[in-house]
Amino acid sequence: MPGRVGFIGLGVMGLPMARNLLAAGFEVVAHSRSPAPVDEAVRAGATRGDGPAAVAAASELTILMLPDDHAVEQVVEGSGGVLEGAAPGHLLVDMSTVSPARAGRTTELMRQAQGDALDAPVSGGDVGARNGTLAIMAGGSADAFARALPVFEVLGSTIVHVGDTGAGQVVKACNQVVVALTLQAVAEALVLGSRAGVAPETVVEVLSGGLAGSRVLDVRGPNMLAHDFTPGFPLDLHHKDLGIALATARAHGVSLPATALVDQAIASLRTRGRGGEDHSALLTYVEALAQHRIGGWT
Repeated sequence: MPGRVGFIGLGVMGLPMARNLLAAGFEVVAHSRSPAPVDEAVRAGATRGDGPAAVAAASELTILMLPDDHAVEQVVEGSGGVLEGAAPGHLLVDMSTVSPARAGRTTELMRQAQGDALDAPVSGGDVGARNGTLAIMAGGSADAFARALPVFEVLGSTIVHVGDTGAGQVVKACNQVVVALTLQAVAEALVLGSRAGVAPETVVEVLSGGLAGSRVLDVRGPNMLAHDFTPGFPLDLHHKDLGIALATARAHGVSLPATALVDQAIASLRTRGRGGEDHSALLTYVEALAQHRIGGWT
């Protein structure tokens, strides 16, 4: 089992993940851009880390849970970054969703510093983060994966070493394609059923019990029915993730036409100031096209 674990990035996902590590008996050194979640982690038993370098210096393994490539670049390579504090042998586990190229850069830099890195993005949203049931897809060396496994076993229930560096981010891109298209499909089904006179709750009940049933429907269906778009995973981040998927597809000569359409639907919602809402707010895009709110007219 790793000794002290560093955790950088205590957002909607990161804070409950850090809490789960503390509850499992890990010593955690925590840092985040905003002080309030660090205060919460400290109340739960964490030690406050004064910046990324200090977190890495105090830990044997550091987890990142950050929003995008730029944030990872700054935390790893910037002034006072992880590279300044990481001792030889340090393992950096980037559980953010970033581009495969960013994952490769992070691993290269860590190996130059006589350490190692994994790209280990997750799926399961805020619910999975709170419950310790995330799906974790890890790319990197087998030795690094084995070192991180005790930590992963606290945070997730599906843990797969998917390949070499960058493979975790490729699989996460695939995951985000499926989630986005499923959300769009559920939204279209709900608007169609409601406009045709069937109660949305009935549509969800029937779909959940048949071949159309899915984890997306189970977790986000209630949000759609209630028009409760409190962010578990905001549209802004899903739009970023689909950008990674589309860029990766272009690099490998793959056409993703349905993904491109949903990417543009999310872009439309973001221009209307809805990027901070949960990705289940895709429902409102379909409702606007039909000029119909499920359960009643707009």
